[in-house]
Amino acid sequence: MAKKVMVAMSGGVDSSVAALLLKEQGYDVVGVTMCFNVDAPDRRRPGCCGLDGIEDARRVARDIGMAHYVLNFARDLEEIVVLDFVSEYAGGRTPNPCVRCNQHLKFGKLLNKARALGLPHLATGHYARIEKEGREYRLKKGADRQKDQSYFLCLIRKTDLPRILFPLGSLTKEEVRAVARKKGLAVADKPGSQEICFIPDNDYRAFLRARFNRAYVRPGDIVNEAGKVLGVHHGIFNYTVGQREGLGISARYPLYVVRLDEKANRVVVGPQEAIYSRGLAATGPNWLCAQNYYKNRELEAKIRYNQPQVPAKILCASRTRLRVGFDDAQRAVTPGQFIVFYDHDMVLGGARINEGTKDAE
Repeated sequence: MAKKVMVAMSGGVDSSVAALLLKEQGYDVVGVTMCFNVDAPDRRRPGCCGLDGIEDARRVARDIGMAHYVLNFARDLEEIVVLDFVSEYAGGRTPNPCVRCNQHLKFGKLLNKARALGLPHLATGHYARIEKEGREYRLKKGADRQKDQSYFLCLIRKTDLPRILFPLGSLTKEEVRAVARKKGLAVADKPGSQEICFIPDNDYRAFLRARFNRAYVRPGDIVNEAGKVLGVHHGIFNYTVGQREGLGISARYPLYVVRLDEKANRVVVGPQEAIYSRGLAATGPNWLCAQNYYKNRELEAKIRYNQPQVPAKILCASRTRLRVGFDDAQRAVTPGQFIVFYDHDMVLGGARINEGTKDAE
């Protein structure tokens, strides 16, 4: 009997090829599109999992010869991802909704739905790998280093790794498109979505202004680290740590956002050296390996998706918190983003950043 697998299909080339490869490997494949009801008529780029995405996924499923269903996750997206996104910005933090979506929706609710339907595995088009080493399953970076998405998977559960498949893990993006062209898939040259799925054209400030009441859009002071007023802001959600442009103030040297003081409704700015941190505090650590693996070990870490891995050391850790030190001070450690730990290409775990610290001990 063929092994059964649910494939999350957004209507893009990646998830379409993932479904195709599994079908060719002999799996009994069922495609599912998570409908989020997030289409905008004036969107300049194709949205993920909107109406166009559903139709593209359905067409691919028909061409491959597999079943396809649409599940409505609009309420889950709103309650789990969107409200957290809004709340984080209101609190002076910069969230990463893709990490939260992977944790709670794709590899949370959708994985549970697959189990309930008698489908033991869930596959997606992520550029990452899961490999079995002895008795353990390891999450690793994708072969295409330009497209590697392991950072966004840092909060999935270790116990779920045996049930997850990433068919594209060993391929590059160009190889994926080549497969789609060879098989005649209509989405072979479809542009990838580079934006947050629920925010049209990536204008998150406009999205937040529409969600916030006046309490969060009110003006406040832009101050230096000594508390001297240098200018006025129009809502702290417009700023993020490390930002230089758009401050609207002049000084003898460039100024950067050092931190956001939500309680005092202030944006604190300073010189470039003020935005560097030798360490950080984080909350909610999630480990994808045994804890004795990372303790007292020199690791590498990323504090945002589009940065290289840097040497890091876990100074102390509990079930809910941890402190990290860096060999070299890191620029713009941003509350709300995630620190993800690596041992070469293996993902060890991740946690949400709470604040940067000046010392590494």
